[in-house]
Amino acid sequence: MEITNNAIQTIAQGQHVIFTDTVVPGNPAIMHREGSGLVKLRGLTSCQCRARFKVFFSANIAIPEDGDAPDAIVLAITIDGEPIAVTRMGAVPLDVNNYFNVSTGTYIDVPAGCCSTVGVVNAEDTIMNVANANLIIERVA
Repeated sequence: MEITNNAIQTIAQGQHVIFTDTVVPGNPAIMHREGSGLVKLRGLTSCQCRARFKVFFSANIAIPEDGDAPDAIVLAITIDGEPIAVTRMGAVPLDVNNYFNVSTGTYIDVPAGCCSTVGVVNAEDTIMNVANANLIIERVA
């Protein structure tokens, strides 16, 4: 599945990046409602103990016009609302509307018969702009 949002979004601390367009639809194990920032991963498997998904995110981030530069702006992929530390991606812009490209990826295991919710969240206490958000989720095992 590939979901995107090319528009500029202003994301406060703890809020998720919203995805408005489905470029490539997922399979029954990957569910997303357009306009939501969350994706449900389902452990649909008959002979394995888990389903493995590869998650990749990229976007452009900046401090908005009414923000304070230089402040750190950081996004992270979340599992069930909890940020994954190794997926933290960020920048310290010296001026407002100074965009930086960030990207990260990880593998997520979902036990057979269970579900996990994945998203991308503002992991700092600074408001940020996010543009050209792109999330790709692929079931790999």
